[in-house]
Amino acid sequence: MESYTDERYTGENFSGCDWRERELVRCTYERCRFTGASLEEIVTTGCRFIECEFDGAMLNASLHTETAFLNCRFEEASLFVAKFTNCKVTGSDFTKTRLDGLTIVQGDWSYANLRHAHLAKQDLRGVLFVEADLHGANLEKADLRKCDLTRANLSQAKLAGTDLRGAETAGIDWLAVNVKGARMDGAQAVGFLRSYGAKVE
Repeated sequence: MESYTDERYTGENFSGCDWRERELVRCTYERCRFTGASLEEIVTTGCRFIECEFDGAMLNASLHTETAFLNCRFEEASLFVAKFTNCKVTGSDFTKTRLDGLTIVQGDWSYANLRHAHLAKQDLRGVLFVEADLHGANLEKADLRKCDLTRANLSQAKLAGTDLRGAETAGIDWLAVNVKGARMDGAQAVGFLRSYGAKVE
């Protein structure tokens, strides 16, 4: 495995590159393009990708630990069985991204575009999804306990069997959410009822 440490690039075009099984440690890439790149099984640790484009890139089985992907774009990329551990992925766009088998351990996914994302049966405990767009996402049987879902968009999301207990749900528009089959705690249930005009004493 080729290893690269403390490298920094700005505005570089790495589109179509073959970086399979490469290891990146504390590297920084700002406004770089990885369109259609082969990044399968790449390992990143403590790296920073800022406003980078990964459209159509292959990141299958990649491993990322304490890496930041800030305002990056992953349109139609593949993250099949990729793993993100304590990563910061704020503001990134996952439009039409393949997320089957994705593993997310903790981390900050606030403001991310995860519309229609397939996250069924995922263990997402403790992940920050503040103001994340989860419209139409498949969260069936996902574990969202202790997540921060403050002002997240859950309209039309599939929540059958989803465990929301202990999650921060302030600012969620419950009127737009179908919670049938979801598991909620008492405080969440009260907030849900109040959104429909019920007086809970």
